[in-house]
Amino acid sequence: MSQDQSFHMTPEQFRHCGKLVVDWVADYYQSIASLPVLSQVQPGHIRAQLPAGPPLQGEPFESLLSDLQKVIVPGVTHWQSPNFFAYFPANASGPAILGDLVSSALGVQGMLWATSPACTELETHVLDWLVTMLGLPERFLSSSTGGGVIQDTASSATLCAMLAARERATEYTTNLRGTTGRLVAYTSAHAHSSLEKAAMIAGIGVENLRLIAVDDTFALSVDALRKQVDTDLQDGLVPFFVCGTVGTTSSNAMDPLPAIATLCREHNLWFHVDAAMSGTAALCPEFRHFQRGVEQADSYCFNPHKWMFTNFDCDCFYVADRNALIKTLSILPEYLKNQATESGAVFDYRDWQIPLGRRFRSLKLWFVIRHYGVEGLQFHVRRHVTLAHEFADWVNSDDRFELVAPVPLNLVCFRYRGSDDDNQHLMDRLNQSGDLYLTHTRLKDRFVLRFCVGQTNTERKHVQRAWQRIQEEATKLRSDAN
Repeated sequence: MSQDQSFHMTPEQFRHCGKLVVDWVADYYQSIASLPVLSQVQPGHIRAQLPAGPPLQGEPFESLLSDLQKVIVPGVTHWQSPNFFAYFPANASGPAILGDLVSSALGVQGMLWATSPACTELETHVLDWLVTMLGLPERFLSSSTGGGVIQDTASSATLCAMLAARERATEYTTNLRGTTGRLVAYTSAHAHSSLEKAAMIAGIGVENLRLIAVDDTFALSVDALRKQVDTDLQDGLVPFFVCGTVGTTSSNAMDPLPAIATLCREHNLWFHVDAAMSGTAALCPEFRHFQRGVEQADSYCFNPHKWMFTNFDCDCFYVADRNALIKTLSILPEYLKNQATESGAVFDYRDWQIPLGRRFRSLKLWFVIRHYGVEGLQFHVRRHVTLAHEFADWVNSDDRFELVAPVPLNLVCFRYRGSDDDNQHLMDRLNQSGDLYLTHTRLKDRFVLRFCVGQTNTERKHVQRAWQRIQEEATKLRSDAN
């Protein structure tokens, strides 16, 4: 072996291989609509095609791309397909992918301002932009008492909010002595499961997370919340945290934020607002009424990686009082001390999150905003909402189907007028066909289909084709029953 052999890619090799990858990605996006949306492979299929052990010697890059196409792609569920209507959008875009590439190339560790000033300052600036873009309260600006930070997911944002609320409620003693078992948190029975995990991790306990009943629109009932808070106070417990949701996971229900905020002020409860997917809709002024009341929130989060064309992971988390968050999460060992931190003139985002390390996520968000502009982002959000409402009209016009929940934005909850087994069978047939991908939930103890419009390249023809396939399978289902 030559002593000067490094095994690294040379700049020339990287340039060559990079072009191959970009071409592969471009070709993938050109053909993605023709691929089965839900992967059709069986468990173990991918691993069975992989060598039992790693290669002793390096392989040509072209071999990697060949196996990527042959082995990996068949095992991918294509979240970027325009025929993907399941769960929630997790959309990407060209500028986001390129921004992520640059972030990976720079490879900075942004735990402190001092470890890469641009990583911190771009993040602060872009999150300030979003306050204006979404019509959020000025108290979330970095120039005020609060500020924003990029978390990986809304789950982490919720955990950080709950931890800060816990410390504020106990005068910052719980980090020192542990929990007493008397703190109680509240959220809708239809809120995201991350609330339960946050209660587990924060030491609150799942039994001390009250899942509050919902009204006929599946939004949190403030009357039920008030009664539960009063009961817990009478029992000698300590209510401390409430999470309201803008667009619940199951049905996209909108919790009554102003009324929740009023109750929180009365009892000095930390008010967190989770707008994971639907927060993006606030880019459009006509949809901002869904977030009315957020101006009284202690914290707020939404996910550009769900509906703002910024690939996973990227959650924007805001607090009205950054000192409460920093005081909760800050630890400063000797090896992290530096002059900039000690000056108090900079943000060290390691103090705003659970892990120490952090990536340069703001680059892809910056790329997306600058590429599309506010008008471009608004155009696509409005188009998706229009398509979802058009789909809902088609459901309403077919007496074999029924709408099960209101359609405020881009999620349609509907069902075939039959048994739960019929609806399960209908969904399975559609998903196994590869033509589209749907998921389900349960509302009022009934199996309900969810149709979510939000992928980057979804157009009317894709929604129209999906409805045609749903109707075709419903016809077969009725024929089989007869």
